[in-house]
Amino acid sequence: MKNKPIYVETTIYTDMDRLWEASQDPSLHEQWDLRFSSITYLPKEEDEPQLFEYKTNIGFGLAVAGWGKSVGTFHANDDSRTSSLHFGTDQWISPISEGKGYWKYIPEKQGITFLTQYDYDVRFGGLGKVIDRLLFRPMMGWATALSFDVLKRWLEKGDAPSGQFIRFFSHWIITILFFLVWVYHGLIPKLILMHPEEVSMTQGLLPFTFNEAQNIVATAGVIEIVFGLLWLLYKNKRRLLKIQLIIFPLLTLTTIIGDATVFGDPFNPLTFNLSLFALTIIGLFVSNDIPTAKNCKRSRRGA
Repeated sequence: MKNKPIYVETTIYTDMDRLWEASQDPSLHEQWDLRFSSITYLPKEEDEPQLFEYKTNIGFGLAVAGWGKSVGTFHANDDSRTSSLHFGTDQWISPISEGKGYWKYIPEKQGITFLTQYDYDVRFGGLGKVIDRLLFRPMMGWATALSFDVLKRWLEKGDAPSGQFIRFFSHWIITILFFLVWVYHGLIPKLILMHPEEVSMTQGLLPFTFNEAQNIVATAGVIEIVFGLLWLLYKNKRRLLKIQLIIFPLLTLTTIIGDATVFGDPFNPLTFNLSLFALTIIGLFVSNDIPTAKNCKRSRRGA
């Protein structure tokens, strides 16, 4: 079964020349497009396609370098523009071997509809096609849509791409961290190990029996796991951050009441909760108005 081409569309409220420059000037393009770390135009003759080289850093000191060829077309009858693209790489580390696509710039009553569609051939035979369908193609579509939203915010609000990407990735690093922290502390010390200190601190709050304290610790563990899962499933992360501004001081207070001696331990609840409280405040700052791939259309109009 042949995979569908990647399609992304958004409306940007700017003028044609600004959008054309931001997407065709390599020094501007590489700032907002997550798929490329650098783009270098090669010398060209008049009326010849524009040749370029690109590089994408993939981490751990590795990078994919490739070639490309683009042609821009102006349509006088409706003031729209099209830029066609042919690209590829000979590096075996890249799932993509060669592909083609286009960008379209369609003037509307307000703003410009900016869209792209592209497809490519993959390496590694049938296995490569399966990996592409399940993992790589969805990732490329997501990266394209996220990049389009970054471009939109840049041209409409003047929000620099570098700042947007810092907020975006900081937000998701914090999200994943809080997911791991809550699930780990609910599962390991409370449910699996039923750590003696957890039970003793619970008994220090009120005169519970040992079994009652164990049940309370287990219940708290389940609640923490559920709250951790909310960090992945619940859309309004800022609401979770605001809840944590209340939770961490309360957890610190209950620990003091339950067993104040633990505050003499290395990496004790005071420093741990204080660190998470500070990270929560940082999360509130960086999670305000972050770009998202969900703001773009991912299928053709009328499809």
